[in-house]
Amino acid sequence: MFRGINTINLDAKGRMAMPIRYREQLVNYCSGHLVVTIDTNHRCLLLYPLTEWELIERQIESLPSFNSISQRVKHLLIGHANDLELDTSGRILLPQELRFYAQLEKHVCLIGLGKKLEIWNQDSWNEQRDQWLSESSTEGELPDKLRSLAL
Repeated sequence: MFRGINTINLDAKGRMAMPIRYREQLVNYCSGHLVVTIDTNHRCLLLYPLTEWELIERQIESLPSFNSISQRVKHLLIGHANDLELDTSGRILLPQELRFYAQLEKHVCLIGLGKKLEIWNQDSWNEQRDQWLSESSTEGELPDKLRSLAL
């Protein structure tokens, strides 16, 4: 559904204009209703169509209550989740607390990753991308599915 990198400017209120190529998809798929939360591995935000988020949320909620890691995941992902809606101009308002977490200021990158989007501070994205590109492919074992993937 979503792919590619888009560089976008946030306005002074923290609104982000959704690229035109995604707007129609979002309106048709989820009536423009989205959920944003934090990424627990990187200082970025995860943006889901509401229908996709509801599937993930049910899985998170079903995690064991007495497991400390499960509780941490629930607190971080569901606790930071915010409902958003595309406005008539195709923008979303990113909550201030989440903008602060992801260090989002004016220049951001919106990364399409299939069923979700990531929102990064542009400098942080460039640094992370360069780090991934410089890492040796021998760091860590490749899953079998990646070994057999032909590009």
